[in-house]
Amino acid sequence: MAKLRKSPPPRHRVLYTKAPVSAERMLINRALLVLSLIGLVMTFMWLDRAGLKDNIDGHVSFSDVVYFTMITISTVGYGDIVPVSDRARIIDALFVTPVRVFVLFIFFGTAYQLVFQKIWEGIRMSRLRDRLDGHVVICGYGQSGTVAAKEIEAKGTPAEKIVVIDISEECVRNAAEAGYTGLHGDPTQERILRDARIESAGAAIVSLGRDDTTVLAVLTIRHLNPQVRIIATVWEDENAKLVRQAGASATVMPSQVNGYLLAESVTNRHTADYVLDMLNSGGRVTFGERIARPEEVGKSMKDVDDGLVVRLYRHGEPVGFWDKERSIIRSGDLLLVIEPTNPA
Repeated sequence: MAKLRKSPPPRHRVLYTKAPVSAERMLINRALLVLSLIGLVMTFMWLDRAGLKDNIDGHVSFSDVVYFTMITISTVGYGDIVPVSDRARIIDALFVTPVRVFVLFIFFGTAYQLVFQKIWEGIRMSRLRDRLDGHVVICGYGQSGTVAAKEIEAKGTPAEKIVVIDISEECVRNAAEAGYTGLHGDPTQERILRDARIESAGAAIVSLGRDDTTVLAVLTIRHLNPQVRIIATVWEDENAKLVRQAGASATVMPSQVNGYLLAESVTNRHTADYVLDMLNSGGRVTFGERIARPEEVGKSMKDVDDGLVVRLYRHGEPVGFWDKERSIIRSGDLLLVIEPTNPA
Protein backbone atom coordinates (compact mmCIF):
# COMPACT_ATOMS: atom_id res chain seq x y z
CA MET A 1 0.00 0.00 0.00
CA ALA A 2 1.39 3.36 -0.95
CA LYS A 3 2.50 5.57 1.88
CA LEU A 4 0.63 8.83 2.19
CA ARG A 5 3.03 11.73 1.78
CA LYS A 6 2.34 15.13 3.18
CA SER A 7 2.89 18.14 1.01
CA PRO A 8 5.73 20.32 2.38
CA PRO A 9 4.65 23.29 4.50
CA PRO A 10 5.28 26.82 3.20
CA ARG A 11 8.78 28.11 3.89
CA HIS A 12 7.74 31.52 5.15
CA ARG A 13 4.90 32.62 7.35
CA VAL A 14 4.18 36.30 7.60
CA LEU A 15 1.67 36.46 10.42
CA TYR A 16 0.94 34.23 13.39
CA THR A 17 -2.33 34.60 15.28
CA LYS A 18 -3.67 32.84 18.32
CA ALA A 19 -6.83 30.79 18.15
CA PRO A 20 -9.97 32.61 19.36
CA VAL A 21 -10.39 32.43 23.14
CA SER A 22 -13.19 30.39 24.64
CA ALA A 23 -16.39 31.98 25.91
CA GLU A 24 -15.34 31.30 29.51
CA ARG A 25 -11.99 33.02 29.03
CA MET A 26 -13.66 35.95 27.26
CA LEU A 27 -16.11 36.41 30.15
CA ILE A 28 -13.28 36.28 32.70
CA ASN A 29 -11.21 38.83 30.76
CA ARG A 30 -14.10 41.24 30.40
CA ALA A 31 -15.17 40.82 34.02
CA LEU A 32 -11.62 41.62 35.14
CA LEU A 33 -11.63 44.70 32.89
CA VAL A 34 -14.93 45.93 34.34
CA LEU A 35 -13.72 45.33 37.91
CA SER A 36 -10.50 47.21 37.14
CA LEU A 37 -12.45 50.19 35.82
CA ILE A 38 -14.75 50.15 38.84
CA GLY A 39 -11.75 49.98 41.15
CA LEU A 40 -10.13 52.91 39.34
CA VAL A 41 -13.27 55.03 39.66
CA MET A 42 -13.59 54.04 43.32
CA THR A 43 -10.00 55.14 43.95
CA PHE A 44 -10.61 58.57 42.43
CA MET A 45 -13.84 58.94 44.42
CA TRP A 46 -12.14 57.99 47.68
CA LEU A 47 -9.25 60.39 47.11
CA ASP A 48 -11.74 63.17 46.32
CA ARG A 49 -14.39 62.22 48.89
CA ALA A 50 -14.28 65.74 50.28
CA GLY A 51 -16.04 66.87 47.12
CA LEU A 52 -18.99 64.53 47.81
CA LYS A 53 -21.96 65.26 50.07
CA ASP A 54 -24.04 62.63 51.86
CA ASN A 55 -27.56 64.06 52.26
CA ILE A 56 -28.43 61.39 54.86
CA ASP A 57 -25.81 61.77 57.61
CA GLY A 58 -23.39 64.31 56.15
CA HIS A 59 -20.43 61.91 56.40
CA VAL A 60 -18.89 60.09 53.40
CA SER A 61 -17.42 56.75 54.49
CA PHE A 62 -15.65 54.09 52.41
CA SER A 63 -18.90 52.15 52.07
CA ASP A 64 -20.54 55.35 50.82
CA VAL A 65 -17.83 55.68 48.17
CA VAL A 66 -18.36 52.07 47.08
CA TYR A 67 -22.11 52.64 46.97
CA PHE A 68 -21.81 55.94 45.07
CA THR A 69 -19.39 54.40 42.54
CA MET A 70 -21.73 51.54 41.74
CA ILE A 71 -24.90 53.62 41.37
CA THR A 72 -22.99 56.19 39.27
CA ILE A 73 -21.57 53.63 36.85
CA SER A 74 -24.93 51.85 36.61
CA THR A 75 -26.62 55.24 35.95
CA VAL A 76 -29.11 54.74 38.80
CA GLY A 77 -28.31 57.92 40.79
CA TYR A 78 -30.69 58.11 43.77
CA GLY A 79 -29.47 61.58 44.77
CA ASP A 80 -28.59 60.71 48.37
CA ILE A 81 -24.89 61.24 47.61
CA VAL A 82 -23.94 63.98 45.14
CA PRO A 83 -20.76 65.73 43.95
CA VAL A 84 -20.69 69.29 45.23
CA SER A 85 -17.17 70.57 44.47
CA ASP A 86 -16.07 71.69 41.03
CA ARG A 87 -13.30 69.10 40.95
CA ALA A 88 -15.70 66.26 41.85
CA ARG A 89 -18.09 67.34 39.12
CA ILE A 90 -15.25 67.55 36.55
CA ILE A 91 -14.09 64.05 37.53
CA ASP A 92 -17.65 62.77 37.14
CA ALA A 93 -18.11 64.46 33.76
CA LEU A 94 -14.75 63.82 32.13
CA PHE A 95 -13.68 60.53 33.71
CA VAL A 96 -16.60 58.66 35.25
CA THR A 97 -19.01 59.25 32.36
CA PRO A 98 -16.67 57.74 29.69
CA VAL A 99 -16.02 54.79 32.00
CA ARG A 100 -19.77 54.36 32.44
CA VAL A 101 -20.32 54.33 28.65
CA PHE A 102 -17.41 51.92 28.12
CA VAL A 103 -18.74 49.49 30.74
CA LEU A 104 -22.18 49.59 29.10
CA PHE A 105 -20.57 48.81 25.74
CA ILE A 106 -18.81 45.82 27.31
CA PHE A 107 -22.09 44.50 28.72
CA PHE A 108 -24.03 44.99 25.49
CA GLY A 109 -21.20 43.59 23.36
CA THR A 110 -20.93 40.50 25.54
CA ALA A 111 -24.68 39.97 25.47
CA TYR A 112 -24.71 40.29 21.68
CA GLN A 113 -21.71 38.00 21.17
CA LEU A 114 -22.87 35.26 23.52
CA VAL A 115 -26.64 35.40 23.08
CA PHE A 116 -28.11 37.50 20.26
CA GLN A 117 -25.41 36.70 17.72
CA LYS A 118 -25.88 32.97 18.28
CA ILE A 119 -29.66 33.29 17.99
CA TRP A 120 -29.32 35.22 14.72
CA GLU A 121 -26.69 32.77 13.46
CA GLY A 122 -29.04 29.90 14.26
CA ILE A 123 -31.83 31.58 12.28
CA ARG A 124 -29.51 32.13 9.31
CA MET A 125 -28.26 28.53 9.43
CA SER A 126 -31.86 27.27 9.55
CA ARG A 127 -32.73 29.32 6.45
CA LEU A 128 -29.58 28.07 4.75
CA ARG A 129 -30.49 24.42 5.38
CA ASP A 130 -34.00 24.96 4.06
CA ARG A 131 -32.84 26.25 0.66
CA LEU A 132 -29.82 24.03 0.00
CA ASP A 133 -30.42 20.93 -2.08
CA GLY A 134 -28.42 19.62 -5.01
CA HIS A 135 -25.87 22.37 -4.41
CA VAL A 136 -22.08 22.37 -4.80
CA VAL A 137 -19.79 22.42 -1.78
CA ILE A 138 -16.26 23.72 -2.35
CA CYS A 139 -13.78 22.83 0.39
CA GLY A 140 -10.90 25.27 0.08
CA TYR A 141 -11.14 28.70 -1.56
CA GLY A 142 -7.58 29.16 -2.74
CA GLN A 143 -6.66 29.82 -6.35
CA SER A 144 -8.06 26.51 -7.62
CA GLY A 145 -11.22 26.77 -5.55
CA THR A 146 -11.81 30.36 -6.66
CA VAL A 147 -11.50 29.47 -10.34
CA ALA A 148 -13.70 26.40 -9.87
CA ALA A 149 -16.45 28.43 -8.19
CA LYS A 150 -16.43 31.04 -10.98
CA GLU A 151 -16.58 28.36 -13.67
CA ILE A 152 -19.38 26.45 -11.94
CA GLU A 153 -21.39 29.67 -11.71
CA ALA A 154 -20.60 30.55 -15.34
CA LYS A 155 -21.84 27.11 -16.43
CA GLY A 156 -25.27 27.75 -14.95
CA THR A 157 -25.21 27.03 -11.21
CA PRO A 158 -26.67 29.99 -9.23
CA ALA A 159 -24.24 31.64 -6.83
CA GLU A 160 -26.54 30.91 -3.88
CA LYS A 161 -26.20 27.20 -4.70
CA ILE A 162 -22.43 27.31 -4.17
CA VAL A 163 -21.18 26.84 -0.59
CA VAL A 164 -17.55 27.53 0.25
CA ILE A 165 -15.85 26.11 3.35
CA ASP A 166 -12.43 27.41 4.33
CA ILE A 167 -10.42 27.63 7.53
CA SER A 168 -9.23 31.10 6.50
CA GLU A 169 -11.59 33.89 7.50
CA GLU A 170 -10.26 36.08 4.69
CA CYS A 171 -11.07 33.41 2.10
CA VAL A 172 -14.58 33.05 3.48
CA ARG A 173 -15.10 36.83 3.26
CA ASN A 174 -13.87 36.79 -0.33
CA ALA A 175 -16.33 34.01 -1.15
CA ALA A 176 -19.20 35.94 0.44
CA GLU A 177 -18.28 39.07 -1.51
CA ALA A 178 -18.39 36.99 -4.71
CA GLY A 179 -21.99 36.05 -3.87
CA TYR A 180 -21.43 32.55 -2.52
CA THR A 181 -22.38 31.16 0.88
CA GLY A 182 -19.23 31.14 3.01
CA LEU A 183 -18.72 28.96 6.09
CA HIS A 184 -15.69 29.54 8.29
CA GLY A 185 -14.35 26.24 9.59
CA ASP A 186 -12.29 23.12 9.01
CA PRO A 187 -13.70 21.19 6.01
CA THR A 188 -12.48 17.91 7.52
CA GLN A 189 -14.86 18.34 10.47
CA GLU A 190 -18.28 16.69 10.34
CA ARG A 191 -20.03 19.62 12.03
CA ILE A 192 -19.10 22.22 9.43
CA LEU A 193 -19.92 19.81 6.60
CA ARG A 194 -23.36 19.22 8.08
CA ASP A 195 -23.83 23.00 8.30
CA ALA A 196 -23.11 23.04 4.54
CA ARG A 197 -25.82 20.39 4.07
CA ILE A 198 -23.34 17.97 2.50
CA GLU A 199 -25.88 15.17 2.89
CA SER A 200 -28.08 16.81 0.24
CA ALA A 201 -25.31 18.24 -1.99
CA GLY A 202 -25.02 17.30 -5.64
CA ALA A 203 -21.24 17.61 -5.80
CA ALA A 204 -18.26 18.44 -3.61
CA ILE A 205 -14.89 19.85 -4.66
CA VAL A 206 -11.96 19.30 -2.31
CA SER A 207 -8.99 21.59 -2.99
CA LEU A 208 -7.09 21.96 0.27
CA GLY A 209 -3.43 22.09 -0.79
CA ARG A 210 -2.39 19.03 1.27
CA ASP A 211 -3.02 15.42 0.31
CA ASP A 212 -3.34 14.13 3.88
CA THR A 213 -6.00 16.75 4.66
CA THR A 214 -7.71 15.99 1.35
CA VAL A 215 -7.97 12.28 2.23
CA LEU A 216 -9.56 13.09 5.60
CA ALA A 217 -12.04 15.53 4.03
CA VAL A 218 -13.00 13.04 1.31
CA LEU A 219 -13.51 10.26 3.88
CA THR A 220 -15.76 12.49 5.98
CA ILE A 221 -17.79 13.70 3.00
CA ARG A 222 -18.24 10.16 1.68
CA HIS A 223 -19.38 9.01 5.11
CA LEU A 224 -22.01 11.76 5.30
CA ASN A 225 -23.21 11.37 1.71
CA PRO A 226 -22.49 8.05 -0.05
CA GLN A 227 -24.01 9.30 -3.35
CA VAL A 228 -22.38 12.73 -3.75
CA ARG A 229 -19.85 13.22 -6.54
CA ILE A 230 -16.49 14.22 -5.05
CA ILE A 231 -13.74 15.83 -7.12
CA ALA A 232 -10.42 16.22 -5.31
CA THR A 233 -7.10 17.80 -6.18
CA VAL A 234 -4.00 15.68 -5.58
CA TRP A 235 -0.47 17.07 -5.44
CA GLU A 236 1.59 13.88 -5.22
CA ASP A 237 1.09 11.22 -7.89
CA GLU A 238 1.38 8.33 -5.45
CA ASN A 239 -1.44 9.75 -3.31
CA ALA A 240 -4.01 9.74 -6.13
CA LYS A 241 -4.86 6.11 -5.49
CA LEU A 242 -5.38 6.76 -1.78
CA VAL A 243 -7.67 9.70 -2.47
CA ARG A 244 -9.78 7.56 -4.81
CA GLN A 245 -9.87 4.76 -2.24
CA ALA A 246 -11.07 7.31 0.32
CA GLY A 247 -14.13 7.91 -1.89
CA ALA A 248 -13.23 10.52 -4.51
CA SER A 249 -15.21 10.14 -7.74
CA ALA A 250 -12.46 11.90 -9.72
CA THR A 251 -9.03 13.31 -9.00
CA VAL A 252 -7.19 16.18 -10.64
CA MET A 253 -3.45 16.77 -10.44
CA PRO A 254 -2.79 20.46 -11.15
CA SER A 255 0.96 19.90 -11.48
CA GLN A 256 0.41 17.09 -13.99
CA VAL A 257 -2.04 19.09 -16.09
CA ASN A 258 0.30 22.07 -16.10
CA GLY A 259 3.20 19.84 -17.08
CA TYR A 260 1.30 18.36 -20.02
CA LEU A 261 0.33 21.80 -21.31
CA LEU A 262 3.86 23.11 -20.89
CA ALA A 263 5.36 20.15 -22.72
CA GLU A 264 2.76 20.37 -25.49
CA SER A 265 3.51 24.06 -25.98
CA VAL A 266 7.16 23.29 -26.71
CA THR A 267 6.39 21.76 -30.12
CA ASN A 268 2.84 23.01 -30.80
CA ARG A 269 1.83 26.65 -30.80
CA HIS A 270 -1.94 26.45 -30.39
CA THR A 271 -2.76 23.15 -28.64
CA ALA A 272 -2.64 24.53 -25.10
CA ASP A 273 -4.79 27.52 -26.08
CA TYR A 274 -7.39 25.23 -27.63
CA VAL A 275 -7.52 22.93 -24.59
CA LEU A 276 -7.99 25.90 -22.27
CA ASP A 277 -10.60 27.31 -24.66
CA MET A 278 -12.63 24.09 -24.32
CA LEU A 279 -12.42 24.06 -20.53
CA ASN A 280 -13.17 27.76 -20.04
CA SER A 281 -16.84 28.72 -20.08
CA GLY A 282 -15.91 31.98 -21.80
CA GLY A 283 -14.21 30.18 -24.70
CA ARG A 284 -15.48 29.76 -28.24
CA VAL A 285 -16.00 26.01 -27.88
CA THR A 286 -17.19 23.86 -25.03
CA PHE A 287 -16.38 20.32 -23.99
CA GLY A 288 -19.26 18.39 -22.43
CA GLU A 289 -20.91 15.04 -21.80
CA ARG A 290 -24.40 13.89 -22.70
CA ILE A 291 -26.36 10.68 -23.24
CA ALA A 292 -26.83 9.64 -26.88
CA ARG A 293 -30.12 10.88 -28.31
CA PRO A 294 -32.56 8.43 -29.96
CA GLU A 295 -31.92 9.87 -33.44
CA GLU A 296 -28.16 9.33 -32.98
CA VAL A 297 -28.41 5.61 -32.18
CA GLY A 298 -27.01 3.55 -35.08
CA LYS A 299 -24.85 6.37 -36.39
CA SER A 300 -21.08 6.46 -36.39
CA MET A 301 -19.49 8.94 -34.03
CA LYS A 302 -18.18 10.79 -37.08
CA ASP A 303 -21.70 11.20 -38.48
CA VAL A 304 -23.21 13.08 -35.54
CA ASP A 305 -24.25 16.53 -36.71
CA ASP A 306 -24.73 18.22 -33.34
CA GLY A 307 -21.11 18.75 -32.28
CA LEU A 308 -17.94 16.73 -32.71
CA VAL A 309 -18.02 13.43 -30.80
CA VAL A 310 -14.45 12.59 -29.80
CA ARG A 311 -15.15 9.65 -27.49
CA LEU A 312 -18.00 7.64 -26.05
CA TYR A 313 -18.28 5.54 -22.91
CA ARG A 314 -20.12 2.23 -23.07
CA HIS A 315 -20.62 0.53 -19.70
CA GLY A 316 -17.76 2.64 -18.37
CA GLU A 317 -15.34 1.62 -21.15
CA PRO A 318 -13.95 4.35 -23.47
CA VAL A 319 -14.43 3.96 -27.23
CA GLY A 320 -12.66 6.20 -29.76
CA PHE A 321 -14.00 7.37 -33.11
CA TRP A 322 -11.32 5.24 -34.81
CA ASP A 323 -12.65 1.98 -33.34
CA LYS A 324 -14.68 1.17 -36.48
CA GLU A 325 -17.68 -1.05 -35.59
CA ARG A 326 -17.48 -0.20 -31.89
CA SER A 327 -17.82 3.48 -32.69
CA ILE A 328 -21.42 2.91 -33.83
CA ILE A 329 -23.53 4.65 -31.20
CA ARG A 330 -25.84 2.53 -29.08
CA SER A 331 -28.65 3.44 -26.75
CA GLY A 332 -27.34 4.51 -23.35
CA ASP A 333 -23.87 5.51 -24.59
CA LEU A 334 -22.31 8.56 -22.94
CA LEU A 335 -20.90 10.94 -25.56
CA LEU A 336 -18.02 13.37 -25.09
CA VAL A 337 -18.79 16.23 -27.43
CA ILE A 338 -16.98 19.38 -28.58
CA GLU A 339 -19.40 22.03 -29.76
CA PRO A 340 -19.38 25.80 -30.24
CA THR A 341 -20.36 27.92 -27.24
CA ASN A 342 -22.73 30.06 -29.30
CA PRO A 343 -23.78 27.98 -32.32
CA ALA A 344 -25.01 29.97 -35.30
